[in-house]
Amino acid sequence: MKAVHFGAGNIGRGFIGLLLSQAGYEVCFLDVNEGLVSELKQRGEYPVTLASEGQETTIVKGVTALNSAAEPEAAARAVAEADLVTTAVGVNILKFIAPTIAEGLKLRAQSEAAPLHVIACENAIGGSTQLKEHVYGLLDERTKAWADRVVAFPDAAVDRIVPLQQHEDRLKVVVEPFYEWAVDRSQMLEGFVPVEGVHYVDRLEPYIERKLFTVNTGHCSAAYVGFLKGYATIQEAMKDEEVAGHVRAVLEETGAALIHKHGFDQAEHQAYIRTILERFANPALTDEVSRVGRSPIRKLSPGDRLVSPAMLAFESGLSYKSLAKSMAAALLFDVPGDPESVELQASVKEIGASDTASKYTGIAGEHPIMGELMSQYEELQAAVS
Repeated sequence: MKAVHFGAGNIGRGFIGLLLSQAGYEVCFLDVNEGLVSELKQRGEYPVTLASEGQETTIVKGVTALNSAAEPEAAARAVAEADLVTTAVGVNILKFIAPTIAEGLKLRAQSEAAPLHVIACENAIGGSTQLKEHVYGLLDERTKAWADRVVAFPDAAVDRIVPLQQHEDRLKVVVEPFYEWAVDRSQMLEGFVPVEGVHYVDRLEPYIERKLFTVNTGHCSAAYVGFLKGYATIQEAMKDEEVAGHVRAVLEETGAALIHKHGFDQAEHQAYIRTILERFANPALTDEVSRVGRSPIRKLSPGDRLVSPAMLAFESGLSYKSLAKSMAAALLFDVPGDPESVELQASVKEIGASDTASKYTGIAGEHPIMGELMSQYEELQAAVS
């Protein structure tokens, strides 16, 4: 079986590529980083080490790579001949890989190829659905009609902490032991071949929101509050009881909202929160605050990890005070190397914190959440000063 995976970065190699290889797939990575592509082509394998006491290492074999920018025809052919296509490129990059997938589908339509699943493994709600829209926008009506019958874009929820890292071996990846990959079974084509290690579910939204509003919300909350206290890594920040206490409070708020909406068992969700907090504090990981907090504009946007659970909590008559504090801390995330941070700070200077918050969160200035956000912002700003 052949899998094509877009994105040869740490998550692509250390999570999706690893699982696909262990499930029996030959994996072809598509990327634009010529250094990574060349080394993957040359070696055909790479090591993945668990951030655990035993530091167990797996050698992922049977892999290759193509430069999708320099070798567009070969990349399209790879898609045309694949049994499975996956991505881990970032939701904002999906539109840039859509042309390669579209060309691959056009080639595939000319043969009697088997059904194909295209799964976007991104930190986003409906990532595969978004990718499908980008791809279909590049197809003619005849190819769309064909794709409707034999190509599916099932949405997925993925979870594994893979920090930024540098090793002498540039292909080596260190990952946390925990992982979760859930795929919407209802969007799969009949007779699909399950991938070992993937959890197929009938309703994906609860899994996506549980992950997004617990792992991603908690992680960036630790980053933004940890940044204000001068910590370089999440692990250092989580040793500070004030930071850890804030993250726990945030996850209590998101947990209450999730239980209210999806009917999760309270004891099970509390156990899930404890697991997440332990993962953040894992001493075998070194996860930089600047990495976890990067792109604050995206993380403050409507529908993402801070605004969405805060609005859900408000609409459910539940507390959102700690979530508002995380949003306020995000407004103070000042990292010159992060373009979104630079844009955010420039906006605060130009139009003020309140209008900037409304501009990027979509929350009206008179909304109660905005009132709480600005109250928290003033307190944090005073403390930093």
